[in-house]
Amino acid sequence: MTILPTHAPLAVATRGDTVESIHFGSVAVVDVDGRLRSFCGDPLTATFTRSTLKPFQAIPFVRDGGIERFGYSQPQVALLCASHSGEPRHVTAAAQMLESAGNTSEHLQCGAHVPGFYELRGEVPPPPPYSPLAHNCSGKHAGMLACCTLHGWSKEDYIGFGHPLQAQIRATVADFTGVPAERLLRGVDGCSAPNYALPIAGLALAYARLASAEGDDSRHGRAAARLRDAMAAHPGMVSGEGRSDLTLALAGGGDWVPKIGAEGVQAIGIRSLGLGIAVKVGDGSKRALLPAVVAVLDQLGLLDTDRRKRLETMTGSTIRNYRGTATGRVEPVLVLDSPPSGTRDLP
Repeated sequence: MTILPTHAPLAVATRGDTVESIHFGSVAVVDVDGRLRSFCGDPLTATFTRSTLKPFQAIPFVRDGGIERFGYSQPQVALLCASHSGEPRHVTAAAQMLESAGNTSEHLQCGAHVPGFYELRGEVPPPPPYSPLAHNCSGKHAGMLACCTLHGWSKEDYIGFGHPLQAQIRATVADFTGVPAERLLRGVDGCSAPNYALPIAGLALAYARLASAEGDDSRHGRAAARLRDAMAAHPGMVSGEGRSDLTLALAGGGDWVPKIGAEGVQAIGIRSLGLGIAVKVGDGSKRALLPAVVAVLDQLGLLDTDRRKRLETMTGSTIRNYRGTATGRVEPVLVLDSPPSGTRDLP
């Protein structure tokens, strides 16, 4: 029997002044020491991390000297963590990353899709085929292939669960999330790479640790700090023009480390506070995700006048019919709560 999470309402869609639909989900706010600070719904619900996993998938490559070996620039390091829009700068960087490690686009096993920037610009894309270089995960896969070159590992099966690279990634994910590797629930991501489900509180912990990384970690060196710094310095390489992660990163002024994932997942590390935030919309709806994320930031006291203005396009959206008539709104309704005293800390 499937056990369903005890999600709480995060956002509603109205028609007129009446609630028509409710989007349920969960939120976890965790500090770098593993303490659950705030939550909504079920902070221990297991959810697939999707693209929020990317910085941690890149850590073994960075830790083992891959940046130096292949001369990756900081924007290219940011692309390792990206769900990019397939803009020319993204495609060019991915191609250069592959070439510098002796690989080509033919080695990529991420598949291909319409470059995302066409939709964002309101443009009609050209007919297929599309290059895998424009796939939103091409930077991640270029890094995985470069890691195989670095260690002399086979490349034809680099996305297999049994590959040495994926074993290294699982161990890294376990280190940052506090979830033992054997308890990570396995799945295959949209780009065909392994992905893992874990409690959203564990995902929040990972982003608290990523955002707060300083100096040399005993297991991973400066890898997390270097990836965090690249994401903060080049948020447009992590996402793209008009994307929510870019908006969040700019609003945070280098203090916030945001990463969105498919099916209604968002993680943000808050460097100055040593906090990680993870949000999961139960039905995977993006229309509910962004207003919920802004509501969480607001309830944590992280929004001043300037940040509110920068994020106003994400605070709620007008619903329009096919004639363009406004029929309702999507609005956040979540309320963060504090855990009861005596709640067990995360690992």
